[in-house]
Amino acid sequence: MQIPATEVRRLKNALPFWLSLLLVPVIAISATFGGWWTLIAPLAAWGSFSLLDALLGLNADSAETGTPDADLFWYRLITLIWAPVQFAVLFGTIYVVTHGSHLGTAEKFAVFFGIGVLSGTIGINYSHELMHQKPKAERWLADILLAMVLYSHFRSEHLRVHHLWVATPADPVTARYNEGFHRFFPRVLVQCRRSAWAAELALLARKGLPWHDRANPYWRYWALQAGMIALAFALGGVQGLALFLFQAAVAVWQLELVNYIEHYGLTRRHLGNGKYEHVLPRHSWNAAHKASNWLLINLQRHSDHHYKPDRRFPLLQTYGEQEAPQLPHGYPLMTLAAMVPPLWKRIMNPRVRAWRKAFYPDITDWKPYNKGMNPKPVR
Repeated sequence: MQIPATEVRRLKNALPFWLSLLLVPVIAISATFGGWWTLIAPLAAWGSFSLLDALLGLNADSAETGTPDADLFWYRLITLIWAPVQFAVLFGTIYVVTHGSHLGTAEKFAVFFGIGVLSGTIGINYSHELMHQKPKAERWLADILLAMVLYSHFRSEHLRVHHLWVATPADPVTARYNEGFHRFFPRVLVQCRRSAWAAELALLARKGLPWHDRANPYWRYWALQAGMIALAFALGGVQGLALFLFQAAVAVWQLELVNYIEHYGLTRRHLGNGKYEHVLPRHSWNAAHKASNWLLINLQRHSDHHYKPDRRFPLLQTYGEQEAPQLPHGYPLMTLAAMVPPLWKRIMNPRVRAWRKAFYPDITDWKPYNKGMNPKPVR
């Protein structure tokens, strides 16, 4: 069902997307009481929303795509305020736990595991929404959020590589069929940095500019990341820096888990001579689970995001199985499954094979697609 703009604009319809703020007092509780309380952040992010998904089911309704930005104020606001909120949580907690004596070393790292879940599951996801927008202020907020997890190059990689070459051999973060996460993760950590840097250098070269020109966004990336590292050290010394680096690592792990499941095994048809079909909803896994889409501001409507990347999250459409492949569960459960490759393959490989029969019944040799052996796209 299409929801008219007059309904979309209502505050009550935007409020479920503000549930991410509940993780802030959760982090405060874990940092205050320690012990088993340090587990409540990941349990809240993964467990409670998976349970809500089971209870609330799917949401097949979509907002009118012509709804103007002015009617999306309450949706946009949560993404605009998140950077200062996360900044306060991250650096405030660094100061509190490194200047107090109520937590042991293991408890401190457990607290910052929870913060990594927050900065990865929520922070990087919100930065993803913001980096796609035209206003400079929103793109700056995206850069600030990414600098807090030392993954600033993600913006260049995502916009200049992933969206152009998704589901082709030129996209590092399209997980190949039968590729387990533990092979995927180290591969993308290396390849994404290389492809992001190469994409920015190529853009500068087309403008006749050298790599060190101030137009290179890496100067901004490096400056923001250096500032975050310096602040962590100033507030908490060596221990504060270690905790900061740990949460960043957890956040990146969360991001790449999501990247892994979003396109696993899906490929665009090679048309010959390095040319590929256009991106369609069928080239991303779709998930219409209501609660986890609240937490992840509709990221699970990923088929529509790749089909129409400039759509703000409240306007993303969902698709049925005739147009896009469907995940059996929301991202929280699917990312946990991805950490156990035999379980993941048992769940997902039959779905990939069914997708191939449904959308590409004429392709009989999938080996070049499975192994990334098709030619890279003509750029």
